[in-house]
Amino acid sequence: MSHARRPPKGPLVRRIRPLLLCAALLATVPPGALTTEAAAATAPAPGGGGAGAERPTPLDQVIPAPESVRKGGGPFTLTERTVIRVSGSGGEAPGDVTGDGTAASPNRASGEARRVGDKLAALLRPSTGFPLPVTTRPGSDGIQLRLDGGPFGKSGPGAEGYRLKVSSRAAVISASTGAGLFHGVQTLRQLLPPAVESDTEQPGPWQVSGGTITDRPRYAYRSAMLDVSRHFFSVDEVKRYIDQLAMYKINKLHLHLSDDQGWRIAIDSWPRLAAYGGGTEVGGGPGGHYTKADYREILRYAGEHELTVVPEIDMPGHTNAALASYAKLNCDGVAPPRYTGTEVGFSSLCVPLDVTYDFIDDVVRELAAMTPGRYLHIGGDEAHSTSHEDYVAFMERAQKTVAKYGKTVIGWHQLTGANPAEGAVAQYWGTSGAEDEPEVVDAAKKGTRLILSPANRSYLDMQYDEDTPLGLHWAGYVEAKQSYDWEPGSYIKGAPKDAVLGVEAPLWSETLEKSEHIEFMAFPRLPGIAELGWSPASKLGWDGYRERLARQGPRWDQLGMSYWRSPQVPWPDAAR
Repeated sequence: MSHARRPPKGPLVRRIRPLLLCAALLATVPPGALTTEAAAATAPAPGGGGAGAERPTPLDQVIPAPESVRKGGGPFTLTERTVIRVSGSGGEAPGDVTGDGTAASPNRASGEARRVGDKLAALLRPSTGFPLPVTTRPGSDGIQLRLDGGPFGKSGPGAEGYRLKVSSRAAVISASTGAGLFHGVQTLRQLLPPAVESDTEQPGPWQVSGGTITDRPRYAYRSAMLDVSRHFFSVDEVKRYIDQLAMYKINKLHLHLSDDQGWRIAIDSWPRLAAYGGGTEVGGGPGGHYTKADYREILRYAGEHELTVVPEIDMPGHTNAALASYAKLNCDGVAPPRYTGTEVGFSSLCVPLDVTYDFIDDVVRELAAMTPGRYLHIGGDEAHSTSHEDYVAFMERAQKTVAKYGKTVIGWHQLTGANPAEGAVAQYWGTSGAEDEPEVVDAAKKGTRLILSPANRSYLDMQYDEDTPLGLHWAGYVEAKQSYDWEPGSYIKGAPKDAVLGVEAPLWSETLEKSEHIEFMAFPRLPGIAELGWSPASKLGWDGYRERLARQGPRWDQLGMSYWRSPQVPWPDAAR
């Protein structure tokens, strides 16, 4: 039923003449010539219908902020007749580029587009009720996914860039890779009403504002870490987090697979690591571990969502679960009891023992063989029970082992206090911008790349305020603004800007036990870290970001997510 405002009183002719005049004027305007704002003003509300309803989301109101937005033209409307058209480059010509930078065959190119198209259709069908067939047949209408790169200029779209061009007839996403198409789909998703996230049919209408977005990431490495060691999370819980990360163009999932409280990955050559060392967690719960089949399933699912898994085996400290599993890894030959507390810095592998390096070789070999991504994280932080000399000697051998099996080593920034190998990456988790850690700056100047995870900015397990029921506050209380309002390019004072490989949002799990806890601590802060990693510095700014962030609340409500209603964000009533 329409809720249009009643027309004013007066002779009937006074009302008819203006209507006729408007009709005559509109008849002279060619289709698609209305501005986005004018067309949207007449559009029904996303949740129902009627005059004076809500306009489609403007193109510049998504997260992360796009590199370039040009508004204009009428909105595209998704209907029961809409099709999703997929194609490779110029009809699947050779020379398409895959996400790893290699040339793709025509069949692979079209296959990548088809894969993304199928995922888009699966997302849209439940809420719209539309069939949305995915087809390779050419046409000028519908949603189109093209592996042709689009007009990005001389620098090209890169491995993850895309262009989204919306007219009243079609919404066209162009990219050079499947990853680019996937990221473009996440933008299209945010431009549709939040009800699109529902798993039951909704009334619509489903409109996307007209215009063009040209977009690509600022940093190649945009990561989130999940600590599955202190509390274990199932494969399905990890998948749920992957779904949420992919919405904001995160492209790395760092899994913290071992610590004092639990060993979470099966290693065939050392079976007690998982069978015994994985059998507990903080507080004494049952723990758990991933079989190799479980790990492969996480890798598969992450890959479908354009995330690369970065596994971490922490060493030489944070190793009590391994030491408890095998007495021979201890200098005195005595296995300590399993640990269920939250203290750090008390454990260490025995650096002089030859068996220690047999152990490291076996673990890295098996993990590297399972992991297609280029990176392997060896931890290296809080090794308080290891002397400096032993730490330097151990990290040198551990880095060589990683290289031996074809991976690029990542370590926490304490690695820079040893001798970082050529090509090594250091992950900074301090709070001072390295003012108290000159070795970080020195290493960066010598070529060590940096991932930035300042604990008082990007650690998602820090409490929002003193009343937050979960999390810790050793790095302070971290609200939404503080987690967003910093500049990665200049954060490490004295380090070259081009030393920054990217950013990461770690989530440690001392106090977290289930998906609801993960979501409550990650949101609304995670999208801000994602934007810092993706968007140009010129597009960043808290005042504009908080308004865009507020738009995400109803979407998270539809997805059934548990999140912190930060008082710093002007949430719409539905999200309060």
